[in-house]
Amino acid sequence: MGNKMAAWVASYSGFAGNLVHLPTVEQLSPRVFRILGCNPSPYTLQGTNTYLVGTGRSRILIDTGSGGSNEYVANLKEVLSTNKSSIQEILITHWHPDHVGGICDVLNKCTENPGHLKISKLPQEGVAEEISGNTGNKYSYLKDGDKIVTEGATLKVFPHSWSHNRSHDTLSGRGKCCLFGRLHLRCLRIFFTYMKSLEVILNLSPHLIYPGHGPVVEEAVTKIKEYIEHRNTREKQILEALGEDPENLITSMDIVKKVYVDTPWHLHKAAENNVNHHLTKLEKEGRVRKFTLIYCFNR
Repeated sequence: MGNKMAAWVASYSGFAGNLVHLPTVEQLSPRVFRILGCNPSPYTLQGTNTYLVGTGRSRILIDTGSGGSNEYVANLKEVLSTNKSSIQEILITHWHPDHVGGICDVLNKCTENPGHLKISKLPQEGVAEEISGNTGNKYSYLKDGDKIVTEGATLKVFPHSWSHNRSHDTLSGRGKCCLFGRLHLRCLRIFFTYMKSLEVILNLSPHLIYPGHGPVVEEAVTKIKEYIEHRNTREKQILEALGEDPENLITSMDIVKKVYVDTPWHLHKAAENNVNHHLTKLEKEGRVRKFTLIYCFNR
């Protein structure tokens, strides 16, 4: 597993404690600082990654953590002070609380003119969004192809409908293609479109990926190809489990017990989530049929 994306390791291991240590603040390149959200958990891993991007006196902050962490606020203020810089605008990669929850803390404690700071994200379909705890700021909504420019960096938006809805985005950095965004299997519901989106990312030939959780992904193209191969292998195993007795119905947990034979029982529920993602994809493709929570071959 070693060099795989942190989120992938979490999917295999089931617990963030198995992950590598990450400094709370680290300069990843001349134009990128990572400031951990100081909110570690099995779901956020070492903590939500937030990024300060640029080289000038005004820089872009990507995501804000969960909120309520004095340590995160102090760390962000220290990075800004040391680099004699301020926040130009906040970019939100997606709506999850551990990414948007710190917006008000950042506005009120890390900026001089919070009511006028731009906060950008992709729209969440069918939802009227408000910034929790703040009445003076509204989201500025991004669309595919939008560019956000600051000294030393230009970010371009590549949205993907790979999760709950089209509210997650990938931001491509200037120069060697570096992606900021969310690549986390644990939360996916639209696995079919997620796998298609990975092909889109491959076509961008990213040099690095700065994920929402976990360490930087180097040799990104190789890692994404490995992950696609892993998911395809798992799908083949699921189909083989269904094919052992194609006349009978089988539950997703039955499949887990056939496919995840070396996985401890207390992680079977997490494994079942992965199986259900695959089954939903296979159903969309017309390769299996679903009877409530029971599947069989589609003949």
